[in-house]
Amino acid sequence: MGTVKKSDLRHAVSPSARPNTKNSSSGIKGAVAPVSALRLNSRSIGSVEQTKRSKPKNQGGDEEFISNYAQKDTSTDQRTSLVNLWVISLILKVLLFVGYHSTDFDVHRNWLAITNKLPLRLWYTESTSQWTLDYPPFFAYFEWFLSHFVPRAVAQDGCLDIVEKGTYGFSTVVFQRVTVITSEIVLFVALQSYIDSFTGVTDRCRALVVALSLVLSPGLLIVDHIHFQYNGMIYGILVFVVSTARRKQYLRCGFWFSVLLCFKHIYLYLAPAVFIFLLRAYTLNLHYDTKRSFYHNAVRMVRWKNLFKLGLVVLAVFTVAFAPFVYHGQLANLAARLFPFSRGLTHAYWAPNVWAVYSFVDRFLIQVCKRVPLARGALRTLFHFDPALLDNAALVNSTTRGIVGDIEFLILPTITPRVSFLLTLFYQVMALIPLFIQPTYERFLGALTLCGYASFLFGWHVHEKAILVVIFPASFLVLRDIRLLDCFSVLASCGYVSLFPLIYTCDEWLIKVVYTLLWYIIYYFSFRKVANVSLASKLEGAGYLLVERVGALFILGHIVIVLVVSLVQLLDVKFEVLKRLGFLKLMVVSIYCGVGIISSWNRFNWLYFLDESIWEDVADKSLLSESSLNHTSTTT
Repeated sequence: MGTVKKSDLRHAVSPSARPNTKNSSSGIKGAVAPVSALRLNSRSIGSVEQTKRSKPKNQGGDEEFISNYAQKDTSTDQRTSLVNLWVISLILKVLLFVGYHSTDFDVHRNWLAITNKLPLRLWYTESTSQWTLDYPPFFAYFEWFLSHFVPRAVAQDGCLDIVEKGTYGFSTVVFQRVTVITSEIVLFVALQSYIDSFTGVTDRCRALVVALSLVLSPGLLIVDHIHFQYNGMIYGILVFVVSTARRKQYLRCGFWFSVLLCFKHIYLYLAPAVFIFLLRAYTLNLHYDTKRSFYHNAVRMVRWKNLFKLGLVVLAVFTVAFAPFVYHGQLANLAARLFPFSRGLTHAYWAPNVWAVYSFVDRFLIQVCKRVPLARGALRTLFHFDPALLDNAALVNSTTRGIVGDIEFLILPTITPRVSFLLTLFYQVMALIPLFIQPTYERFLGALTLCGYASFLFGWHVHEKAILVVIFPASFLVLRDIRLLDCFSVLASCGYVSLFPLIYTCDEWLIKVVYTLLWYIIYYFSFRKVANVSLASKLEGAGYLLVERVGALFILGHIVIVLVVSLVQLLDVKFEVLKRLGFLKLMVVSIYCGVGIISSWNRFNWLYFLDESIWEDVADKSLLSESSLNHTSTTT
């Protein structure tokens, strides 16, 4: 057998070699024939997306799906555009104009009137209506901006009247619904920016799946386009925070998060994760130079220039937001509106969190004490409660009367704001430790999600709508590992079903149930198709399968819960006993969804703290994969 010269080998692999020319077709045609399929790699396909390599037949189904998707006649850029989806989604949203809207509609109508009719210094003191302005300044400026586009006919309809209870017609409804749809463009632009931050076909297609799950979110449909709020626009700003963090554009990340806080202060829940991420990744340098003195290393530990730039950006945003109110001496009134600590532990409808389960246990123990005399002594010894309080009907019904206010627990210890704050802080700090040690984008998303979890589960007076603060950042993680996807499936199903009681009218029942079911089916199969099946998930074997099966059964249980609760709601018109137990159906949904969200939080914590492979930097994993592949090829 002849020896192959290095010059011949160099010529064969040279970029200038043209396999399709006449001179080389006979010799290289056979060698090029197997190279027929486009091989996709999550990091290496960028400018070389059209390079063709051979693909083993046993390669994962997700790669085959994405490869076929990318090889369509339409270009990938067009395929990953959200413009068409936004246009199509308008149809459903416009049809909802004639449907139900909550009192939040009159809240925002009143805010339009306040910001339009009154000077800025009175915005946070006006109290003609109970729906006082209690959002940060940027949202007040946003309402002021919208009020200047109110047509004369809409203004005459009562849209801009400062009254105790608003009276308005359909023209006002149309105008405000249109403002929600228009403002939601921010979310589409932000998600398109997130998709465009990826260069490889595989990554872009996976990012598209995530983006579609968010823009089509049942949570946004229920809360924004039926119930009525402006969450789409605000979550769009959160997506900008995530997208800029991924690009390592730290100043822009700090800017967008500052803007986010000035729009809605509920995102203070996520502030610790953003602060630690920017501090560790942008302003601190923990590399210790042994050749330098301790003093020199201590000074250089802080990147002073970066700290100054980041501080300047954040300070500029908050100055624009709050300076006018400081000038008019309204900062104290503004703070009192933003943080009304006089409200109770739970909302009128229990958010599905730890305190919902805690309240349920207290109600259950009260009934045990009343009906099982032998248990009363044991419970009294254990919890040291006053048995005389069990005869006080007002206290017994304090957590189930559906009124916002102080909650009294009769058996279990009463929860104070201090206890709620300390529990939230503890679990957030625990999540921040790995982020400080490893300030990667992946860890940032994990810490962001866990901070949202902790605030939702242990926070004071949490609304059920706050579950979206957990779902949105978690959505960007689910494709990294199939186990995260299983955890997220329980979170999303429980979170979205827990929003159903917001829309209690029969006309919208079919919309919220069918839309959520269709979303979940599409999401389930799409995400399963492209999610990464890690080696660790395969090694878990029976344990992983058991968790997956239990989670699937729990998710299917929502169908039973929704049908039973809906049936009770229909029958309470005919049966007086069911009407007196009106809070029962809300409690069933809250407790069932609360148990699911708590279990998903436990599973997420397990993966966050004990499985390092999920949180490795994508670039490092790609290099490791390529190195292993090259080693295997060389050995072969």
